Amino acid sequence: MTQAHPRISKAVIPAAGLGTRFLPATKATPKEMLPVVDKPAIQYVVEEAVGAGLDDVLMVTGRNKRPLEDHFDRNYELESALQKKGDAGRLAKVQESSDLATMHYVRQGDPKGLGHAVLCAAPHVGEEPFAVLLGDDLIDPRDPLLQRMVEVQEQHGGSVIALMEVAPEQIHLYGCAAVETTEDSDVVRVGGLVEKPDPSDAPSNYAVIGRYVLDPHIFDILRRTEPGRGGEIQLTDALQQLAADEKIGGPVHGVVFKGRRYDTGDRGDYLRAIVRLACEREDLGPDFRTWLRSYVAEEM
Repeated sequence: MTQAHPRISKAVIPAAGLGTRFLPATKATPKEMLPVVDKPAIQYVVEEAVGAGLDDVLMVTGRNKRPLEDHFDRNYELESALQKKGDAGRLAKVQESSDLATMHYVRQGDPKGLGHAVLCAAPHVGEEPFAVLLGDDLIDPRDPLLQRMVEVQEQHGGSVIALMEVAPEQIHLYGCAAVETTEDSDVVRVGGLVEKPDPSDAPSNYAVIGRYVLDPHIFDILRRTEPGRGGEIQLTDALQQLAADEKIGGPVHGVVFKGRRYDTGDRGDYLRAIVRLACEREDLGPDFRTWLRSYVAEEM
């Protein structure tokens, strides 16, 4: 009989990065607040967590990130103005973000890496398994990756990471997993992890993307983890220890994702994400696609 494991209810979203790849736009605006069509990128991430049943969300922030808190708070002046105008549609959109989840915030005082950002969540998470969602990766809600990861963790315990096959020449941009197949076609057993390996040294072409479901033993490991690549505390290094010895916090599994993913951490991919999502919108898509076809035809 398969052992049942505790239900996951908490999500952690690291959002303390400086967003240097998007300067000067991010000089005074958090990169997570850059709009993807007409919603900030961070709202898509929170919506994904809520869609997977995780309505307790902790955001790990830093300096100049106050707009993130404001976005998920009430704006009574704006709501009152829209109400007086009788603009129910825009009022609903404004209130939507503040009603999504129970939001909490903690500051990462020093930018010591993703592993350190996750460690900042320890007092809030406690001894429960929890999810980590990186804001640069937007997962299409029609492809419920996080929900599947939660199911795998509840079935097997331990930790679960999201994996995606990439071209061998791109693996140096990602954490990379050594894997073994399981009875489930979309689930693999992770035996080891390497952060941004040289393609010739990569154990596979399975890249780690920005979704994790973690056993709370990860916090003890992170407290002992020395700075690694880039002088930062790497979450990948801590996960490698879990994968090497499942007695610490259970096994590490990977869910192989083949759905729609939008990388908003790169300027080119950010623009492509906007175009793809705008094309698929019922309210914007028809006119936008017509214009886009005409523009491409003229330019080509």
